[in-house]
Amino acid sequence: MKPLTPLFIACGLAGLSITASANDTLTIGTNNWAENIAVSHMWQQLLEEQGYDVELTTTGKSVLFSGLANGDLDISLEVWLPHGDAQYIEPYKDRIDVHDAWFDGAQDELVVPAYMEDINSISDLKDNAERFDYQGEPTILGIESGSAISGETENAIKSYNLPFRQLNSSGPAMLAALEEAYANEAPIAVTLWQPHWAYAQYDLKALEDPKKSYGGGDDIMWMSPKGFGEEHPEVTQMLDTWHMSHDQLADLMLTIENVGDPTQGAKQWIEEHRDLIDGWLAEG
Repeated sequence: MKPLTPLFIACGLAGLSITASANDTLTIGTNNWAENIAVSHMWQQLLEEQGYDVELTTTGKSVLFSGLANGDLDISLEVWLPHGDAQYIEPYKDRIDVHDAWFDGAQDELVVPAYMEDINSISDLKDNAERFDYQGEPTILGIESGSAISGETENAIKSYNLPFRQLNSSGPAMLAALEEAYANEAPIAVTLWQPHWAYAQYDLKALEDPKKSYGGGDDIMWMSPKGFGEEHPEVTQMLDTWHMSHDQLADLMLTIENVGDPTQGAKQWIEEHRDLIDGWLAEG
């Protein structure tokens, strides 16, 4: 569920001839999710080193799609398909190009801390509802109400007949509640997704979901307005050859979280992973 800085070096970019004009401006649409913040700041810095003037525009999830379709945004780095974001892209599918996947096996999940040894599936919540009391009511802590995972959680509550409510807030608020509960080994159930730095920070487990309320997994792709690839073939080539593993992305997000600033955190991670970044570009 945030600013900028550059970096990149010309050596290691064999095969890529990038010649951005001084006034070539790109606008990346972002939303307030940890992985989106992380990769948007990373690519802002990498593209600025190549001569582009890159702006980040933070907005709501649904507005990203209309912004791309209308040409107000040039790039958005995160669309979950075939399941998670299908509803968002459907109205604009003729005006948005979905490009290559850069992360495989993304998954929305309902999560509890691993110290809750007897809670292993979503159905286990039903007989343990009183343990998850929050402000007088059994509660699953979620993020923004308009997110796909929020709708999936409402479906899970119905499908498993849980005597729970979902309390929607924001990603940072949910994570703050998780941190406090984890420190005290208190019961808590939260909506979370892979990839996320929280899996590197805490010992968590996803609850078994035999009814597949949270879908069957997705790949994360980047997207642009229709025709962007023809107008910006160099940028398209760079982004299409980019790929991250779960450990790499979790490390980037955790670095940003520990540094406390997305610009400086992304800069530090780039400096520490130069060979990886040069490898992405050398594949092009």
